[in-house]
Amino acid sequence: MSSHKVGKLVARTCALFLCDMQEKFRQSVVYFPQIVSVAARMLEGARALEIPTIVTEQYPQGLGPTVPELGAQDLRKISKTCFSMLCPEVERELDALPRLQSVLLCGIETQACIMSTALDLLEKGLDVHVIADACSSRSQVDRLLAFSRMRQSGAFITTSEAALLQLLSGAKHPKFREVQKIIMEPAPDSNLIGLFRDGVMPFG
Repeated sequence: MSSHKVGKLVARTCALFLCDMQEKFRQSVVYFPQIVSVAARMLEGARALEIPTIVTEQYPQGLGPTVPELGAQDLRKISKTCFSMLCPEVERELDALPRLQSVLLCGIETQACIMSTALDLLEKGLDVHVIADACSSRSQVDRLLAFSRMRQSGAFITTSEAALLQLLSGAKHPKFREVQKIIMEPAPDSNLIGLFRDGVMPFG
């Protein structure tokens, strides 16, 4: 049997990471409303599929709280100052998930906290699925090149709909109708195709 990782997603072995979607970034991160909207869809899907979710805030005293439209008011927020989400408190959360194999990663900024988190998770031997339409940066060049850098290191770059459909695996899943409603409307556009068209760089 091949040892090559193909990145299949199974709800019982997944966690959703929501990284630093805070008030201070609202005016500086490009496509911020769209990114938060897609991350909110992922959170809704995670709740339907009973996938544990971890939410962090980068220095909330200065950067403000998590924005309300994410819909994470009922979730505990873990404060951090390092770029990676894998601060000691999150590490303890991971220790409580012995079946964890894959992490779905959303948030900002792609070239900083998202990439640092992805690399740390990969180093721990976990599969990382970066939800491209739920990640952004102030600079779109940084955003796209960070996707390329993470892919070079072994992360899977995907979309919210692709990830949610893979978690269902088919229409016979008991939560299919519930998740189908979440993705019935296409995810809001955050210009990923436009970046390719402008010749920044492909993911390869």
